[in-house]
Amino acid sequence: MMQFMLLFSRQGKLRLQKWYVPLSDKEKKKITRELVQTVLARKPKMCSFLEWRDLKIVYKRYASLYFCCAIEDQDNELITLEIIHRYVELLDKYFGSVCELDIIFNFEKAYFILDEFLLGGEAQETSKKNVLKAIEQADLLQEPRHEYFNVPVY
Repeated sequence: MMQFMLLFSRQGKLRLQKWYVPLSDKEKKKITRELVQTVLARKPKMCSFLEWRDLKIVYKRYASLYFCCAIEDQDNELITLEIIHRYVELLDKYFGSVCELDIIFNFEKAYFILDEFLLGGEAQETSKKNVLKAIEQADLLQEPRHEYFNVPVY
């Protein structure tokens, strides 16, 4: 089971975090700071897996963002890499060539896509088509008020 997922920039700025285990805010900050420093210090040609405390850390860099997951010792690293890649594909499909600014300015959508895809640290839906359909339906519910009431927007 995945313990948490972090998205951070090459400068170490945290862009998204999702925790699947209960931890105090102080502990989350400590873990985040330590992992960001550890991952950023690694060379590009190094393996994307590392053992940290009693967990395995799996990370992948896409453009200027690092996607970092912590999994339990008995979990499969390659499946976790595939989960990271699937999440990036979903973001790419939704935003159309996703970039760091899409995550920054539409973080609620990034969280929503992640929640449609993962539930409790486990893959909930493996079909990209089904996840995107659920997101599309949720977007339809959030249409601006002026379209329903024919009220001019100022």
